[in-house]
Amino acid sequence: MRIMLPLLVCTLAACQASRPAKPDDALAWTQEVPPPATNGAIYQAGREVVLAENPVAHHVGDIVTIILNEQTAAQKSATTTTSKDTTIAMPGPTLLGRPVTVNGTPILLNNMDNSTKFAGQGASAQSNSLTGHLTATVLKVLPNGNLVIAGEKQIGLNQGKEFVRITGVIRPLDLSADDSIPSWRVASAHIAYSGKGAIADANAQGWLSRFFNSPWAPF
Repeated sequence: MRIMLPLLVCTLAACQASRPAKPDDALAWTQEVPPPATNGAIYQAGREVVLAENPVAHHVGDIVTIILNEQTAAQKSATTTTSKDTTIAMPGPTLLGRPVTVNGTPILLNNMDNSTKFAGQGASAQSNSLTGHLTATVLKVLPNGNLVIAGEKQIGLNQGKEFVRITGVIRPLDLSADDSIPSWRVASAHIAYSGKGAIADANAQGWLSRFFNSPWAPF
């Protein structure tokens, strides 16, 4: 009986239905809903052919290429120095016109000296560089004609995955003939470069190291 129970559990586990594959978010995009057809009309909305139209992207689902060329540099330094000295001198009390002494030494004299000093210095320097090309899709056309775009590039490596994502708003007038635009012309741009896997885990601090580097550390 003890042997049959593990075998029964393994058999039921083998009969479990396989999990469906998770959909890839990078392959999903917003599609423009076609307008309904109007019966009896010669011209249908959304089916017009403009002979003198600018061929750049301006519809939902169109593709644009973002030329990434981001260069940022920042420096910050701070120095703080404080000091405070306090001196309190209180004469000793007298008894019958004479100081209170023991063997000729006053015992009730009160003198207090306090000195506090603090010196702190900090400096920070950061620079980032991101270059490359990323193709995005038009998700929405704003009333003024500007385009809301979003794109993602996913690169699978042997020890993990790398992700490059961008979202923002662009003007069709800024697009070149090949539907490309530099990243510095993307308004409200959100550009993210991240990864996951063994390489990303090796570059991340452990929870105990993050605690000692946080303001909550007592030292």
